[in-house]
Amino acid sequence: MYRAFAGRLFVFLVFIGLFSCNSSTDNKGGMASNARSVPIEGYVVSPSAISSRIEATGTLVAFNETTLQPEVSGRVIELNIHEGEEVSKGTLLVKLFDEDLQSQMLKIRAQKELAVQTLQRLSDLLKVNGISQQEVDQAATQLKTIEAEEEIVRVQIGKTEIKAPFNGVLGLRSVSVGAYINPATVVCTIRSREEMKLDFAVPEKFGALIKQGMKVQFTLEGDTSHYNAVVLATEQSIERDTRNLKVRARVLDHSSRIIPGSFAEVNIPLEERHNALMVPTQAVIPQARNKVVIVSKGGKAVFSPIKTGVREAAMVEITEGIQPGDTIATTGILFLRPDMPLSFSKIN
Repeated sequence: MYRAFAGRLFVFLVFIGLFSCNSSTDNKGGMASNARSVPIEGYVVSPSAISSRIEATGTLVAFNETTLQPEVSGRVIELNIHEGEEVSKGTLLVKLFDEDLQSQMLKIRAQKELAVQTLQRLSDLLKVNGISQQEVDQAATQLKTIEAEEEIVRVQIGKTEIKAPFNGVLGLRSVSVGAYINPATVVCTIRSREEMKLDFAVPEKFGALIKQGMKVQFTLEGDTSHYNAVVLATEQSIERDTRNLKVRARVLDHSSRIIPGSFAEVNIPLEERHNALMVPTQAVIPQARNKVVIVSKGGKAVFSPIKTGVREAAMVEITEGIQPGDTIATTGILFLRPDMPLSFSKIN
């Protein structure tokens, strides 16, 4: 019985040993097979022409826009604000109570008239040596003092009026006749209609390419039409938080759809290059500190660090790290390792 058990145990151990050897041989064969080559697809890099463009978001702004507020406190006695109406520069919109100032003006004008007559009489007497020059000078000084007081009251009366500062369209008013208002009260807004501005921002690396006079295009939400604008100026510093450069452009087109405050998608042409190296987007492998592509050199995989430029829908520009004629891997890149043999099943 003991001999039978020992015999069976010996056969079992031999079987296990043979199975282990076969498995080890198969694994080594598989690793050797993987080390030999990985069938992938490739792409041959060649120079091509591209038109460098960037997209940004912007906001339409009225070329002239302001809130109308009084300079002094007072009661509204006249209101000529018709919401949505277009007015001309200098149109009287609001008049505050000023009867007290008007009374002061009447008094000063009477004093001025008397001072003018007095100066005239003394000037006539000076001609016949009836008085001294000093008395004439005193009368002239008195007249100038009264004229200065008249100017002060005139300015104070002007502060009781709110006039349109430029040609524009009135917004919604917030006061009525009889209301008592102060310098903090917003009466309404006024915006110019003829010209519009477009404000947008571009990343810091493109800031040097934005020039005064450059033409840009933009579209509006729900509108497929393309509108044109020309760059007026740029902010002379980069924003710390966003690392963007602010740009302002003047809108060249006129349309009822172009309304202040509207959101705009801005398309900015930067430059046209004829020797750009473009590769498929999926060939670029992002890493912690940089980006790489897998280049075939001597039939083996070489991980080459790169710098990217313009990005299109399916292609991206490589500015550093590859040369024309290089063959790069576009599929199976997650399974490749440095110095692994490459076998391309298809090359584009």
